Amino acid sequence: MVLRRKGKYLLTIIVLMILFSACARSKEAPQAQSYKVYYVNSDETAIFSKEYVTQTTDTLDLIDELLAQMSVIPERLEYKAPISGNVVLLKSVLAEEQLTLSFDEAYKQLPVTTEVLIRAAIVRTVAQVDGVSYVSFQIKSEPLTDASGTVLGFMSADLFIDNAGDEINTYERVRLSLYLANETGDGLKKISRSVVYNSNISTERLIVEQLIIGALENEKVYPTINPNTKIISVNVKDGICYVDLDSTFLTQIYNVTSDVTIYSITNSLVELSNVNKVQISINGDINVTYRENTNLSTVFERNLELVE
Repeated sequence: MVLRRKGKYLLTIIVLMILFSACARSKEAPQAQSYKVYYVNSDETAIFSKEYVTQTTDTLDLIDELLAQMSVIPERLEYKAPISGNVVLLKSVLAEEQLTLSFDEAYKQLPVTTEVLIRAAIVRTVAQVDGVSYVSFQIKSEPLTDASGTVLGFMSADLFIDNAGDEINTYERVRLSLYLANETGDGLKKISRSVVYNSNISTERLIVEQLIIGALENEKVYPTINPNTKIISVNVKDGICYVDLDSTFLTQIYNVTSDVTIYSITNSLVELSNVNKVQISINGDINVTYRENTNLSTVFERNLELVE
């Protein structure tokens, strides 16, 4: 009897040791998780993802690990590491599910089209981490702004998904011919601008958006439209582009003539092969006078007399 009891005790001890050992192994080896690390293609027209597997579970450690991966040059030469070259990450701070990334001053020198792709790659990557709902960019301690000076604020991964649910690699690069003001505001200068845009947006609307943004750094031209103007709609029918803007358009804050503003829009749109004329309306109404001397009921045609 004594031997049987000892045998039972010994068996129980062995079983418990096996269970404890299994638990210890499970704690030492957490389950691996898969994430997508995004890179920019060499043409700087799209971002693409590469699977990355890690066993890291701590939120801050995982953020640092993914950011580090985006600084590693990909094996495929047609991809570029988002955090490399002039993109120098100084620090990252997570507070209440909002991740703030601070970059060196050189980040501001990135071309607009390159910057938006790099920003998309970074946000799409780190926003996969549980505990990161929003991401904001800073230049040292100052918030990042867009070309018009507007603070970008906190961004989510959804910001870089188009209406059809496709990812940002449906964005395309296009070169636009835009007409903006000369230095004295009484004439137009034609420039060429490369823009990365969502392919769900019409090129006509993109042109109007770029005119509202105005002049970019290093462009020797000046804005023609109140930057607070909102686009209601832009449509083309039978060769006429119908541009409907809100009433902010009527308030001119720049020292440019009314003709410069009107033909900044008209000449830029008529550069497109499917547009011959332009009709501008305010909140759907064409019976509006712009700056007391231009009736918007007019259908405007190309005017090259203003162009230097």
